[in-house]
Amino acid sequence: MSTPAQSAPPGAAQPAQSAQSAHRAADAERTGFRVLSAISFAHFLNDMIQSLILAIYPMLKGGFNLSFAQIGLLTLTYQITASLLQPVVGLYTDRHPKPFSLAVGMGFTLCGLLLLSVAPTYGVLLVAAALVGTGSSIFHPESSRVARMASGGQHGLAQSIFQVGGNGGSATGPLLAAWIVHQQSNLAWFSLAALLAIAVLWQIGGWYARQLEHGARKRKAGAGTLAPLPTATVVRAMVVLMLLIFSKYFYMASLNTYYTFYLMEKFGLARESAQLYLFVFLFAVAAGTILGGPIGDRIGRKRVIWGSILGVAPFTLMLPHANLFWTGVLSFIIGFILASAFSAILVFAQELIPGKVGMVSGLFFGFAFGMGGIGAAVLGRLADAQGIESVYQLCAFLPLLGLLAVFLPDLRHRQGKA
Repeated sequence: MSTPAQSAPPGAAQPAQSAQSAHRAADAERTGFRVLSAISFAHFLNDMIQSLILAIYPMLKGGFNLSFAQIGLLTLTYQITASLLQPVVGLYTDRHPKPFSLAVGMGFTLCGLLLLSVAPTYGVLLVAAALVGTGSSIFHPESSRVARMASGGQHGLAQSIFQVGGNGGSATGPLLAAWIVHQQSNLAWFSLAALLAIAVLWQIGGWYARQLEHGARKRKAGAGTLAPLPTATVVRAMVVLMLLIFSKYFYMASLNTYYTFYLMEKFGLARESAQLYLFVFLFAVAAGTILGGPIGDRIGRKRVIWGSILGVAPFTLMLPHANLFWTGVLSFIIGFILASAFSAILVFAQELIPGKVGMVSGLFFGFAFGMGGIGAAVLGRLADAQGIESVYQLCAFLPLLGLLAVFLPDLRHRQGKA
C-alpha cells in the first residue's frame, strides 16, 4: 500500500525544485560578481604598475638624457613584447588552460618593476620594460577569459567591469607617481601592489580550475555551440575591427605618452601639474569604459562602436586649437567617449569566433598594445622632427576611420545565444 507521501502527485515537488534552482542561480550570480570584482581589482593593480612607466617618462628623460624617439622606443619595447606574445598565449591556453598562469604572469611584472627601480642604463630600462610586457601578455588574455566565464551571459557588462579596473589603475598610476616617485628607486614600493595581485590571482586560479572541471562535464553531456558565421563575413569584420583598434590606440598613444609633454611645452605647466591633467584624462577613460559593455548588451555592439570611434572625431579636431581650460575639457570628453569602444569591439570579436576566447582576447589586446607602441615610436619621431603640437594636429583625423563600422555585420540575434 502506498503511503500518502508516495501517492502525492508528481507536480507537488515542483515548487521545491524551483526554489532550489532559484537559490542555485542566485548563488552562482553572487559568485560570478565576486570573481568579476576580484579580476577587476587585479587588473587595477596590474595596469597601475604598468602606467608608472608612462608617468615617469619626464623623470627618465632628464635622468638618462633621452630623446623623444628613445622615449617612444621604450614604449614600443613594452607594448610590442606584450602584443606579440598575447595571441600566442591565448591560442595555447584555449587548448591547454593554465588556471594559475595569471599569478605567474604577475611574477614577471614584479621582476620588471624591481629591475626598473634600479636600472643604471637605458639598455636595462628596455629589459625591464620587456619583462613588464611579458607579464601583461600572460595576464590579459587569461583574465579576459575569466571575466567571460563569470559573466552569467552578460558578456559586455563583464568585460566592462574587467576593463574599468585596468583603466582605473592606469589613471591612478600617474597620480601616485606624482606623490611618491621623486626618484627612480621609489618605484620599488609598488612591488607590494604586485605581491597583493599575485595573492588575488592565485585565489582566482583555484576558482578557474573548478570551472574547467564543470565545463568538461557539460561538454561530455553534449552542450551545443553557436553555428559559425561564413568565413568571408568573419574575415571582413575582423579587418574592420583591427582598423578601428588602430584608430583608437594610435590616437590614445598620443595622449598616454606625450600629453604631459604637450601641456608642459604649449602651456608652460610644471611636471606635477601636467601629470594631474593626465590623471583626469585617464579617469575619464575609466569612467567611459564601464558604459560600453552593458549598453552593447542592450542595444547592440555595432551601435556602440559607431558612436565611440566616429563620435569622438569633432572633439579631436578641436583639441589642437584649444586653450588650457578647453584642452582639459576636450581631453576628458575624448577619453570618456573613446573608452567605450574596446569592450564592445572585444565581445563583438568573441561572438564572431565562438569558442576561441583566449585567442581572440590575446589578438585584440596584443594588437591594441602593439598599435599603442608603434604609435608612440612613430609619434615620437614626428615630435622630434616637427614639434609636439604637430602630433595632435595629425592624430585629430584618426577617429574618422570609424566610418568603416558600416561594414560590420549585425550580431544582435546571436547575443542571447552566445
